Amino acid sequence: MLRRFRASWLAATDNLRLAVGTFLGNPLRSLLTLLGIVIGVMTVITMMALIEGLRLKVNKDLSQLGANTFQVSKWPVGFGRVNWRKYAMRQNMTLEDVRAILETCPSVLQVSASDSEGGQKLSTANMETRPSVDVTGATPEYLETSGISIASGRFFGPVDEVDGRQVVVLGMDVVDALFPGMNPIGQQLRIKGRPFTVVGVTQRRGSFLGMVSMDNEVFVPLRVYKLLYGAGGSLQLSVQATSPELLSKAQEEVTNLMRRRREVAPLEPNDFEIHTNESMTQTFNSLSQVITIASFGVCLLSLVVGGIGILNIMLVSVTERTKEIGIRKALGARKARILGQFATEAVMMALLGGAIGVGLGFGLAFLVRWVLGFNTVVPAWAVFLSLGMSSGVGLIFGIYPAARAARLDPVEAMRTE
Repeated sequence: MLRRFRASWLAATDNLRLAVGTFLGNPLRSLLTLLGIVIGVMTVITMMALIEGLRLKVNKDLSQLGANTFQVSKWPVGFGRVNWRKYAMRQNMTLEDVRAILETCPSVLQVSASDSEGGQKLSTANMETRPSVDVTGATPEYLETSGISIASGRFFGPVDEVDGRQVVVLGMDVVDALFPGMNPIGQQLRIKGRPFTVVGVTQRRGSFLGMVSMDNEVFVPLRVYKLLYGAGGSLQLSVQATSPELLSKAQEEVTNLMRRRREVAPLEPNDFEIHTNESMTQTFNSLSQVITIASFGVCLLSLVVGGIGILNIMLVSVTERTKEIGIRKALGARKARILGQFATEAVMMALLGGAIGVGLGFGLAFLVRWVLGFNTVVPAWAVFLSLGMSSGVGLIFGIYPAARAARLDPVEAMRTE
């Protein structure tokens, strides 16, 4: 048994040595042959790094909403084609819904209502922002249900809402644009030509999904917001359960209440949407699965191209080394040994291409993080899967040349010049 193991080990070592020698003998030709495999593996590693980094960012951003909050909205959250005309026919969410939820649902601690208008320009006497600021009108409870925190000053309260005071809470991007190096509390700015007094500044939150800044936003009382932009839009309700354990029960209570208020028949679907951290994460995961499948499709196509290159180069190698094969067989090398030699060379070439692709993928992921500031994380399973796929392609496309070399007649092979 020990002798057989030693013989197998020596044969494998010899095959590896011959494979390395073949590659070093024709490095440029080998590298050009592996381009398909390199591109395929590099694509998978880079895309998986982007998706994994985005997934971690989504979980972090959604966790800011809190473990016991959910949103009730007229509009869905999703990707791809959405029949907006269908959803526009739904009834709007109103402040009456807020009051009904607080009065009827015992598992609900508090509810806030909000609406927003994007692409707004804010100004002071000397400075102005780009027309990209989101102006959000909200009730005072929004501070607890949205996950934002106040860095300085205060959030507006019930008195500000009832009296319709023109006060505003700024995100850090707006502070940097309008009040660089200054304390903005108590300063004046204008929204749609109307004067507002700054009463608070939110903690810097960064970007959502690494793309949209969550600090390029200001908050005003909902009553004032309606005077600025009209009262015809649907509100988004943020509901906070009394505890994380009662989150599901609170959702059930709110769902039943809203169905009754909207007179939805028992077997009809809801004409409103309920969004939770889990549901939004599932929506993102569905999108990421599509991107992952597409990435592996590109990888598979590139690997097939690379496999054809390996098949071609191995057939050429068999032809060039016919005499060598004949001598080895004349000296006692069996078909299995010749087969193993050329199959090992094919696998080693493909594995080398996979390793180069992994290295380039890591490099591209780092470049994206460095240039764009987008968090990228390469999952270990993507590395092992890419290397396994490239090795498998090398074995599959290397079998035929290896079998052809193993079938050569030693006498005929030795006659070849």
